[in-house]
Amino acid sequence: MAAVLHRTTASPRPTLPARLPSRRAAGPLLGLACAALATVVWAGSFVTSRGLHDSVPPVQQAFWRWVVALIAVAPFGARPAWRARAHVRRHGRYVLFASLLGVAVYNTLVNQAGLTTPAATMGMIMAASPVLMAVCERLAGVRLGARRTAGLLVACAGVTLLAGGGADLSAGGLWMIGAACCFAGYSALLRRRPAELGGAAFLFTTFLAGTVLLLPAQAVSLAVQGGFTPAPGTVLPLLYVGVASSAVAFFAWNKAVALIGAARAGVVYHLQPVCVALLSWAVLGERTGRPQLLCLALILGGVALGAGSGRRDVPHGAGPGSRAAGLRGDDV
Repeated sequence: MAAVLHRTTASPRPTLPARLPSRRAAGPLLGLACAALATVVWAGSFVTSRGLHDSVPPVQQAFWRWVVALIAVAPFGARPAWRARAHVRRHGRYVLFASLLGVAVYNTLVNQAGLTTPAATMGMIMAASPVLMAVCERLAGVRLGARRTAGLLVACAGVTLLAGGGADLSAGGLWMIGAACCFAGYSALLRRRPAELGGAAFLFTTFLAGTVLLLPAQAVSLAVQGGFTPAPGTVLPLLYVGVASSAVAFFAWNKAVALIGAARAGVVYHLQPVCVALLSWAVLGERTGRPQLLCLALILGGVALGAGSGRRDVPHGAGPGSRAAGLRGDDV
């Protein structure tokens, strides 16, 4: 009798797994869609920076971007940040350094590069940022392995060719390389984010600190260069980089990493320079020549080679997807 009862109570169980495959199939698709959304939005920020180069000074672009981003994130991050204020004070140096690199300096350098550098070229240089992250890992004592080292060298060759003759970079290329280095350093810091600081609290805190750090430069820019005229051609792009690039893309990227992992989301991120080239052609009318395409192939080939290394060479959370821990990035 007990055996019969056991079989009757257990009989409905085979019908339950029928729902699991659809959920499992939807997760990766949604993750890839979120990663693609973040990648396209971040690509648009380079085009926006280039489009504003003759109307809004670089420092003022960065300052108002983060003011808008701070307002957009406040409903989600202000209360968690206030609850975590004791932890923010305890890790104050870390928060300030991360805000300086990822918020104040990085985006200002990107905007400065946009004065003279085509948006497509800016995206190509940023494609090498995962390799620069590997350099930061090596400086922190992580063994990269032969494959990641080879990928680093190939990607660096692409950036060197781009700066040396593949494109007319002038000083803007150097500004962009500096921005990529700042982003790589910021991403390295994100991997060591204190566990007490949640994602929303960390985001709001770094946005706030970065905006405050930009205040002196903003005052100097207003005194020397004057302000800009608010108009749809200036306000709408600033709203885009403040809301979309700094808030929407961050949450989309975090969702993507939660669903499919940083490594798979990072593969989508590698398409960013392609998205930048297409958007700059469609919006700004910029064209990409064969030398730039060769540099792009070298950079992406090197990043793909390095990203394909064994797990033993890569610490937990490493790779371009780690920017999801607290940003852009940044980015941007």
